[in-house]
Amino acid sequence: MTELGKMVDSLQGKIGQEIGVSEWVLINQAMIDKFADVTMDHQFIHVDPSRARDESPFGGTIAHGFLTL
Repeated sequence: MTELGKMVDSLQGKIGQEIGVSEWVLINQAMIDKFADVTMDHQFIHVDPSRARDESPFGGTIAHGFLTL
């Protein structure tokens, strides 16, 4: 079996298991703004609290998906 095949088999055995648990991290607007700068994703839903409050179904800004990983 190839090394890749061994790795896939190993990972499949972890399905449904909790791994790599860490402490919770509070994500604030400053973190979201910095992430937007790094990723060049400045959609209003992330970086414009006033517009997001008025136009989004969430009532405010939301973090980028990758920031929450």
